[in-house]
Amino acid sequence: MNQLLRRLEPLGWNVLPPVVGVAMTAMIVGALAAAPREIIEGEVQRLMYLHVPSAVIMYGAFGFTAFASVMLLWKRDMRWDAAARSAALVGVFLCSMVLLSGAIWGKPIWGVYWTWDARLTTTLILLLIYVAYLLARSVAGPLDEQAARYAAIFAIIGVVDIPIIQMSVRWWRTLHPQPIIFRPNPALPDEMLLVLLIGFIAVASLATWLIFLQWNTERAAQRVSALRAEVDHREMA
Repeated sequence: MNQLLRRLEPLGWNVLPPVVGVAMTAMIVGALAAAPREIIEGEVQRLMYLHVPSAVIMYGAFGFTAFASVMLLWKRDMRWDAAARSAALVGVFLCSMVLLSGAIWGKPIWGVYWTWDARLTTTLILLLIYVAYLLARSVAGPLDEQAARYAAIFAIIGVVDIPIIQMSVRWWRTLHPQPIIFRPNPALPDEMLLVLLIGFIAVASLATWLIFLQWNTERAAQRVSALRAEVDHREMA
């Protein structure tokens, strides 16, 4: 793992920042200028190019949190705890973006910013689950293995909400439409699909970069905590 991290670290500092900048600029320009205006929903529909990629990448961030939590329980390596917390924080950020952009999009279409729609409600529950995970984990120190294991179990259980969110439009009657993108014949013109693809690249690269930065912060906190414990031990000796 150490060798892999050393090889990937230069990418986080040298490659990801320009990729994020170019991709985010391309997404904004594409969404505002290149993509055609949607006939029924109008200009507000342009939020789709941020809303949909944020939702999908959010699933990936929380999924990685669960994966890292499993690895923590298996390997007992606190670096996985740092990775899980970093991905969870970015997932919470993306989930907040999904709910905020959805509220702005929903106001002119549904007439309200918020309704207790099945997909909205289950997404809000997902946000609260991982906010609770982060709060519970922050109570203990960066190197508290027992707290990390308990939080990891909570993170693994929380990821079960993701398939419920995804299937909610099929299981219950909701205001959200049936999927129009991820199917054999997407009901979108090619220009919209291209900008949406750029949106996925932009949000994915941004999320990866933010996780990398937060992981470095978490690892630094762990090293500081270890040094402090070593100094305290020597002073007591």
